[in-house]
Amino acid sequence: MKAVVIAAGQGTRMGPLTDTRPKPLLPVAGKPIVEHVLETAAPYVDGFVLVVGYEANQLKAHFGDSYRGLPIEYTLQEDQLGTAHAIAQAREYVEGPFLALNGDVHLTNGLINDLANEPGMAMTVMPVENPQEYGVIEREDTQITDIIEKPENPPSNLANLGLYRFTPEIFDYIEKTELSERGEYEITDSLEMALDEEGVTAVEYDGVWLDIGRPWELLEANAYLLEDLEHSLAGTIEEGATLKGSVRVEEGARVRDGAYIEGPVIIQSGADVGPNAYVRGATVIGPDVRIGNAVEVKNSILMADTAVGHLSYVGDSVLGERVNFGAGTKVANLRHDDETVRMQVKGDLLDTGRRKLGVVVGDGTKTGINTSLNAGVTLGTNTRTGLGEAVTEDKNRN
Repeated sequence: MKAVVIAAGQGTRMGPLTDTRPKPLLPVAGKPIVEHVLETAAPYVDGFVLVVGYEANQLKAHFGDSYRGLPIEYTLQEDQLGTAHAIAQAREYVEGPFLALNGDVHLTNGLINDLANEPGMAMTVMPVENPQEYGVIEREDTQITDIIEKPENPPSNLANLGLYRFTPEIFDYIEKTELSERGEYEITDSLEMALDEEGVTAVEYDGVWLDIGRPWELLEANAYLLEDLEHSLAGTIEEGATLKGSVRVEEGARVRDGAYIEGPVIIQSGADVGPNAYVRGATVIGPDVRIGNAVEVKNSILMADTAVGHLSYVGDSVLGERVNFGAGTKVANLRHDDETVRMQVKGDLLDTGRRKLGVVVGDGTKTGINTSLNAGVTLGTNTRTGLGEAVTEDKNRN
């Protein structure tokens, strides 16, 4: 059985981080989201079909033609016209039953195991507190009788998680699927046709589910996945450095004298931390990142080739690749009125539900020395700030 992994979209709600990479390649706990999906599914399948689209070559370059000894085939979805359309692109690559998985969510072994072992068609559902915000199902015993998208009066609290086991017959239903009101071919519309003729089983799941759709949810997934981090020190640890808790220092990384690291923390290959830096919380210091003297980094993700100059503070933030924070750059991550932090996503100001949230910074951005960044601010790709600038609203390249 193969796994068809949908990884074609840009993920515009993740902007500016997806200006330069597809959402499935955003890193969480030291590797791309989609790699976590493949890792979890690998024990249950004999190969993968990646449905690619936006920046497809980046995905091909990252994985090549195999993952953990399992072959990977690629199929191109040139226009992102919905989930049914994406799955249809894999038709020539599958012969029997297959899994259909999103490449931008966190999966667990228990979830995949139960789904893979079902006969016929099946979909995973989960009890949620706010079913009106999801597609929900009605069922008789284990058989689904109806699927309703974001109903005002939900008939149940069982939400569709968008994870499926299909037989090849699904492609016939996809061919009959019409455009939805939002102009997409929805796999749930295809499944509606299959309910009576084929039958679709509801596989109920009641564990941890992380839908990584907005920038701060990267931090939530990162924190969760680092809970079980194993302590390992393959890099260079200078005398006088202090490491506590679960810390992984990869080969080629360096922790300098006077640095204080409190795990769970990953310091990836080529990274250079300190001297006298303080790194704590659920943090990943990405490949070839430079953390300067007397810098503090907390609960953050710093992507490859980024540099944070001395006397700076980065808290609860996501910094893209090749970012350069000038000396003395400070990130505010807590509102003084004790309200939760809000952030702009595709033009809408959303309540993140987090008391602590710093900034999201696009690739190639540089700050002048002594820049101050307010909680919830986004800096676009290749943006610049001036010396001593206070940034209280989102800022993009001039």
